[in-house]
Amino acid sequence: MSPIQSADAAPRTAAVPGAAPASGRAALRQARSRRKTLLARYLGYVGYFVGAGLISGAVVHHPLDPARYTRIAVYGVLVFLTATALNEFVLARRKPTLPGVLSVMGASLLLSFGIGMLSGGLQHFEDFPLRAATLIPAGIVLSFTAYVIKDEDSTWRRTFGLAGLAVLVTAVIAFAGLRYLASTLAEQPGSGGHSHGTESGTGETHTEGEPAVGPTPAPAPTGQPPASRTPEAKQSTGTGQVHSDGHDH
Repeated sequence: MSPIQSADAAPRTAAVPGAAPASGRAALRQARSRRKTLLARYLGYVGYFVGAGLISGAVVHHPLDPARYTRIAVYGVLVFLTATALNEFVLARRKPTLPGVLSVMGASLLLSFGIGMLSGGLQHFEDFPLRAATLIPAGIVLSFTAYVIKDEDSTWRRTFGLAGLAVLVTAVIAFAGLRYLASTLAEQPGSGGHSHGTESGTGETHTEGEPAVGPTPAPAPTGQPPASRTPEAKQSTGTGQVHSDGHDH
């Protein structure tokens, strides 16, 4: 091969290597993969909050309708665990072992209830003061314990360390303070009005099938007291026998 031919062949051989196009195709595949997982990451992120919200509402309102709010709590647990499986297993780069799966799912379940107790108690403290005063500190302790178990960078023994002691002291102080505040709210008239339409707001009770009892109207003036009515006047009114209780039949 002449020097001219070798000089012409050099640029062609420099352009032949496919390293640059290959790296470009790999970057394109990575970009497509990120776009595909964007929706999955979004669903997993929202699932945490939706599940915890359903659980928090069910935990606080459970005494009002146990059957209904038990179903809502089950739905919240399913949503939260689905989000956990999506984030921790499907989208995770490292696939956990079976003991790790059970540990993460169990800790996530406890975490969902801890967050639900904490957020629900804070939202409805004025509606259910005594119940919320117990749910809030219990939710603090439960959520911290579950998070430590779920965290891969720590062990369950960390719950008995300095951080666990600080959380426990905070929960005790919160319980004492919230119980005192709840007792003051319970003494105030009109407190705890989260009735969901079970009370009319007029202070009167009305059973279905019975006429509503309102204020007794004042008797029309007759110019003569009822006790002085003569038998002839009674007969003229067209009423029957008059009993001792004052009701005509």
